[in-house]
Amino acid sequence: MGKILIVDDNDNACYMLKSYLEEMGHDVTDSQSGADALEKVKSLKPDIMLLDIIMEGMDGMEILRRVRLSNKNIGIIMVSGVSDEKICNEALDKGADEYITKPIDFKHLNECILVDLIMRNKD
Repeated sequence: MGKILIVDDNDNACYMLKSYLEEMGHDVTDSQSGADALEKVKSLKPDIMLLDIIMEGMDGMEILRRVRLSNKNIGIIMVSGVSDEKICNEALDKGADEYITKPIDFKHLNECILVDLIMRNKD
């Protein structure tokens, strides 16, 4: 399947997402800080990043901005407890491919990941 990087400063959220995605057959790594996430994007070259918005230090919007400056190919799915249309639109305008709110509908998340992987491997 795909290589996925989970970026969330909440241990439980990382564990839950990682466990589910590994069961689905994905190669999953997690990161709990912005600086570490940026390094892992460079070194691991994931296909998809699941990115929380509200995090200590560097927030998800800043990580999104920095990743998009250097990498247009990685799929970025914002996964956040913030259900605000303005923030959702801002994330999509800055280059996020999808915006999913918590609590996560795992079936919908899996569909988003599969569609993203198919679209990126189409060429």
